[in-house]
Amino acid sequence: MKTTPLLKTIRRVPSRPGLGAAALVAALLVMAGCSSPVKLDQNAAAAPVETRNVSPTTPGNASGTAGGVGQSNVAVVDLVPKQPPAAQAASDVPRVVYFDFDSYVVRDEYRNVIEGNAKALSTDRKKRVLIEGHTDERGGSEYNLALGQRRAEAVARSLSLLGVQDGQLEPVSFGKERPVQTGSDEAAWAKNRRAELKERQ
Repeated sequence: MKTTPLLKTIRRVPSRPGLGAAALVAALLVMAGCSSPVKLDQNAAAAPVETRNVSPTTPGNASGTAGGVGQSNVAVVDLVPKQPPAAQAASDVPRVVYFDFDSYVVRDEYRNVIEGNAKALSTDRKKRVLIEGHTDERGGSEYNLALGQRRAEAVARSLSLLGVQDGQLEPVSFGKERPVQTGSDEAAWAKNRRAELKERQ
């Protein structure tokens, strides 16, 4: 049996007190495993290297196809946060619903007013609104107070159906006492037959 260089090294090492033979053998095996007959410089030339000309991308040209070289699939990202529609300022939402003569039916053309206010109120449950019902100048005061109340309550009911809590809504009537336009013609009367949504603190 031939003696290998490693075994020769083990035989030559004098024993030391307190050091186990097994630990010594393990240390020598680790050192033998770390040695390699191959030089690192010999393999350096054989490593494959890919060279590319990468052209910068512009926001209008996210693919970076300048001459067909160095194409990039990186999308341009806008870091400015967009404001979600639900977080729209309350002032951006229309706040007046108009009614036909002697009617408290919310017309379909004012659906966007109802939906916009319902979304704003549902997003912030702490918000509360006063819904003021108004009428034109025709008719008695008591009749117009009752009609204004029905108009305010019709708007409140429409908002409730879209998820607004009843505690956020307070319908009141001012009848014909607070016109927004003076005059005794249809143009003025149409402006005064309304329900207005006003924020409460």
